[in-house]
Amino acid sequence: MSTKPTTLKGRVWVIADAGGRLIDNIDTDMIFHNAHLAITDIAKMGPHSFGNLQGWEDFPKKAAKGDILILGKNFGAGSSRQQAVDCFIANGVQALVAESFGAIYKRNAINTGLPILSKEGFAGAAGQLAFANGDEVEVDLARSTITNLTRKETVQLDPFSKVQMDIYQAGGLFAYGKTLEAGA
Repeated sequence: MSTKPTTLKGRVWVIADAGGRLIDNIDTDMIFHNAHLAITDIAKMGPHSFGNLQGWEDFPKKAAKGDILILGKNFGAGSSRQQAVDCFIANGVQALVAESFGAIYKRNAINTGLPILSKEGFAGAAGQLAFANGDEVEVDLARSTITNLTRKETVQLDPFSKVQMDIYQAGGLFAYGKTLEAGA
């Protein structure tokens, strides 16, 4: 099993509206529009990320390897569209931190090995976000924290579970399953 870093540093994108409030209930169609579902090559999915989310259609042009997304409540609601996870991987996004995730989206992200963490209200009171686009952040998966290195603030998140860590370390659910077979 490969060993991946448990501390991730990167530039943050706060997926908020024009008023600076996190956008809640971003569904899988906003993340990856159904017009592009015929795309099966993950490397070609990136340009379509947030293509149906008003104000964020240009995200793929601005995204860079190592970015981390700050998201609102119920992120990824809707269908079981795997492309809605894979498009961020194609853009080099290394972690997602949300107030909450849609259940199917959460399972798909964990199974893919994309680190996701959440905590209701973690981003601060309305209008007083502890994060701004471009801030440098550090996500510590082992401690379940996100630290805004720009503002020197740390926020405790809900625990990143052992099985989530094992799947992430293995590189996804199928790779994790092979480690179980090898140990039998």
